[in-house]
Amino acid sequence: MGKYVIQRVLQMFVIIWIAGFIVFTLMYMMPGDPAKILLGNDATESTILAKRAELGLDASYVEQLASFMYHAFVRFDFGYSWSYGVPVMQELLVRLPRTLFIGVSAMVLNVLLGTWLGVFAATHRGKWQDSLTMVIAMVFISVPDFWLALMCVLFFSINLGWLPAYGIDGPLSYVLPILSSAVAGIAINARQGRSSMLEVIHADFISTARAKGQKESVIVRKHMLPNAMMPIITGVGGGLAMVVAGSPIMESVFSIPGVGAYLLVGINLRDRPIVLACVVFFAVFTSVAILLMDLCYAFLDPRIKAQYAAKKVG
Repeated sequence: MGKYVIQRVLQMFVIIWIAGFIVFTLMYMMPGDPAKILLGNDATESTILAKRAELGLDASYVEQLASFMYHAFVRFDFGYSWSYGVPVMQELLVRLPRTLFIGVSAMVLNVLLGTWLGVFAATHRGKWQDSLTMVIAMVFISVPDFWLALMCVLFFSINLGWLPAYGIDGPLSYVLPILSSAVAGIAINARQGRSSMLEVIHADFISTARAKGQKESVIVRKHMLPNAMMPIITGVGGGLAMVVAGSPIMESVFSIPGVGAYLLVGINLRDRPIVLACVVFFAVFTSVAILLMDLCYAFLDPRIKAQYAAKKVG
């Protein structure tokens, strides 16, 4: 098992390095001179050249790439924002808790409520409860996140006045972003949970448990659900990564100063240190989420345990 963990961790580092290389190359190739954008159209050619030298843009692609990879992955330093003149890492750490809180809270709702709806639909298979649950799930899977977020603002904030429409002004300001981020994941987990439950609902060990006279609620909780959780766990890491990676949209709609909104600012201003830091953060978060998912899956699945135990013995 230890070999599997080391292998997955090494793969995670390789993925992060590749992501850093790709995003740096894309930013380097992006049209538009960052020095000219920062100084404005009235800047003289000599001023622009001096600014390019100050930002290190006069160096070759290889030199700039080597400097970025060294400072980012060896010294963990993304430098100063070209637009604001403040350390990027300092600003990122201020914004990070907001993005993580929204993402993790949305994922908890995804797993708990989505799994419960999937179990509910599977245990009422063929009935109106099953059909209604799946129809609602299909609707919310099809609805774009940004449209749903705007409808939530229109209904809960403008029409009812229950919740803040934008900004961070207390705990209630997080309700709409979390709900808007969670709805699609809840629908996906409901469909996945239903499919997983239907795969085990007619298994031999379930029939044996019923023959022994166990209550249906006990059979669902102790026998069906643990065996149906494997595919659900597989999607948890990817779902959490998707929620956090989609934060630029939600944070833009609700005007939340998080990592996603910071990324959009960096893109609009061609502020390379901001964009690189945010994308590397998303790559790290996604890799860690999927790594934890794989480790949970390996821990819960006895076949993987037996596979590595057999290798160790051999």
